[in-house]
Amino acid sequence: QVQLVESGGGLVQAGGSLRLSCAASGRTFTRVAMGWFRQAPGKERECVATISWSGDNTYYVDSVKGRFTISRDNAKNTVYLQMNSLKAEDTAVYYCAEGLFPHATKWSREFGSWGQGTQVTVSS
Repeated sequence: QVQLVESGGGLVQAGGSLRLSCAASGRTFTRVAMGWFRQAPGKERECVATISWSGDNTYYVDSVKGRFTISRDNAKNTVYLQMNSLKAEDTAVYYCAEGLFPHATKWSREFGSWGQGTQVTVSS
């Protein structure tokens, strides 16, 4: 079983930046994709960005394209989400997830382990 611990969330003004990190421990980083999802109050969980095992392929939801960047360091068992030009609508709890397959995917059913989440609040 893998444990995923997110960090880097917080309160930021609109237009600002945050960098989320997700450190994996236990049965770590087998050859699978990693992803970031988010859930705002009263809304369904949404896939924000995912990255393949190799890092060669990524997926971004349209609303964050050009502003967010997902990356991973397999040697450190860590995945990152750099968030720039933040908007109030980015406010949510952000969750890190470990995929079941090597390819990047937007489908939450293809992710098997989840972190506890980190709150990101963007003030307008």
